[in-house]
Amino acid sequence: MIKNLMLAVAVLVASAGFAFAQVDVNKADAAALDGVKGVGPSMSKAILDERAKGEFKDWSDLQGRVKGLGDKKAAKLSEAGLVVNGKGKEGAAAAKPVAKDAKPSQAADAKAAL
Repeated sequence: MIKNLMLAVAVLVASAGFAFAQVDVNKADAAALDGVKGVGPSMSKAILDERAKGEFKDWSDLQGRVKGLGDKKAAKLSEAGLVVNGKGKEGAAAAKPVAKDAKPSQAADAKAAL
């Protein structure tokens, strides 16, 4: 019984690092924005300051209102999980979440370790 519980916990902990979360600029706080690779404190402040004037309609609205956010940077942020109204930047590579069961042998490895 304890081995099964430990196995379940080990699988959950192992898979937790593979979860992918999208961050919507119209809903996120500063900490969530800072958590997106490529967004630092100054950009998250600029996003929040502009959002206080009104929500972003789309990527072009975001890029027009936040200084220093060109097409290349916007595409990289989109790939890192930043979205505007639930949508990634058009033309950017879709963010690839790693499936929780990406390595089917993880559960077997965890069980064998017990």
